[in-house]
Amino acid sequence: MQKTGPQATPQVQGPSRRSRRGLDWFTFFVADIQTGFGPFLSVYLTTQKWTQADIGIILSLGSVAGLLGQIPGGWMVDSVKSKRRAAALAVLGIGLSALLMGASPLFLSVAAGKLLHVGASSVLGPAIAAITLGLVGYAAIGPRLGRNARFASLGNGIAAAVMGACGYFISPQAVFYVTAALAIPTIWAVLTIRDEEINPLTAGSGFSRPDAPAPISIADVALKPPIVVLTMSVMLFHAGNAAMLPLVGSAMAMQSSQWATVLVAICIIVPQLLVAAISPKVGELAQSWGRKPLLLIGFGVLPVRGVLLAYTREPSAIVAVQMLDGISASVLGVLVPLTIADATRGTGRFNLVQGIVGSAVGIGAAASTFAAGRLADSLGVAATFLCLAAIAGCGVLLLLLAMPETRPQV
Repeated sequence: MQKTGPQATPQVQGPSRRSRRGLDWFTFFVADIQTGFGPFLSVYLTTQKWTQADIGIILSLGSVAGLLGQIPGGWMVDSVKSKRRAAALAVLGIGLSALLMGASPLFLSVAAGKLLHVGASSVLGPAIAAITLGLVGYAAIGPRLGRNARFASLGNGIAAAVMGACGYFISPQAVFYVTAALAIPTIWAVLTIRDEEINPLTAGSGFSRPDAPAPISIADVALKPPIVVLTMSVMLFHAGNAAMLPLVGSAMAMQSSQWATVLVAICIIVPQLLVAAISPKVGELAQSWGRKPLLLIGFGVLPVRGVLLAYTREPSAIVAVQMLDGISASVLGVLVPLTIADATRGTGRFNLVQGIVGSAVGIGAAASTFAAGRLADSLGVAATFLCLAAIAGCGVLLLLLAMPETRPQV
């Protein structure tokens, strides 16, 4: 018999089509505006007669600031009431940073722009995840994260092509004006997401009910076994992964400097196409298979990729091996925030833990590029790939032995 009266369970309605489409376009345009701050920055500064030492200082400054900003950025997103407003302000900050860099290539203005970009990005990443979780809820978060990854990868690829064309046909400086202009449709996209459809309890703190207690301590959340294992595994993954593509570029440059840039570009674009194709399916499988099997697949292909790259020299074979990077990117892009959502449910620390894991990414990536350069000089490129594969294998082993399944039991 159907319940009636005040005790009846209200029907939960999903987000409107407008909000779902708004989130699609928001993730697409965010990828667009972030693309302009990648390799294009180094190209632009080089054309402005900067020395490689000064460029290195700016990049290092950004890396350190990004590492330090991850946890405060996540904490701030947990604290603010409107995640949508926080995201819009972060996009505005990124647009202003691009305008500042493009208008004045002086050291102080570029450094200020870089710091503004890093600070805004530290807020924007957790804000996207918070809006997503608050909009669709825990039951639909897996497939929705997969859809986010698809639109982000499409935005990344298209933006790289458009900005590369702008840099070639106009000037490297034009890339930053295009990036600043793209902040306008990005803000428009996030504002089309209806604020009233974003559950503030779910989006802000991971609470699943209005009468939940205050957020538990940071230490209690950070020391939860799934969070500890995931954080360490992610750090080991990026310690093995971050230097692989630069090593591919160096190896190709030694064989043919004319084709090295083209090959690296293809090695970036091909995995992005794979991410766009399979990410939604990854989100669906996370609901039926569980989180751990997919995490093992995503992490497990990295050591295989490292071993294959150690013995691969043909350009076409290298591109084929790099497709494995698309599998890893698809799985990590969906499963890492999804597992964090599982493990922090009801704790009030969803976005803060994203910051903790983001810091682990930064530490692993920095260690990877630092160590790989020295290993390549002393042991050679092939041996370095094998060392990176071994480091990544440690992350897989840690997941296999210590990671619990976090999928909620329905």
